[in-house]
Amino acid sequence: MRITVRYFGQIAEITNKEKEVLEFSGHTISELMESLYSKYTLLKTKDFQVAQNQELVALKTELTGQEIALLPPFAGG
Repeated sequence: MRITVRYFGQIAEITNKEKEVLEFSGHTISELMESLYSKYTLLKTKDFQVAQNQELVALKTELTGQEIALLPPFAGG
């Protein structure tokens, strides 16, 4: 399936991109993350949440083939 992954803040700095489209054959967010960790090893050192279709999800969540976003902690004020 084709998945669009969006990167924000520190995560975009690690990947050197704000967005990429991937062909992925896995079924869960966890499997996708393992693939991204092997591609961008520094991701393992960062805290972030994962959103699918603009909703925060757990790693065991099934992929729907739509948009995934990696969201680092945001400071509020």
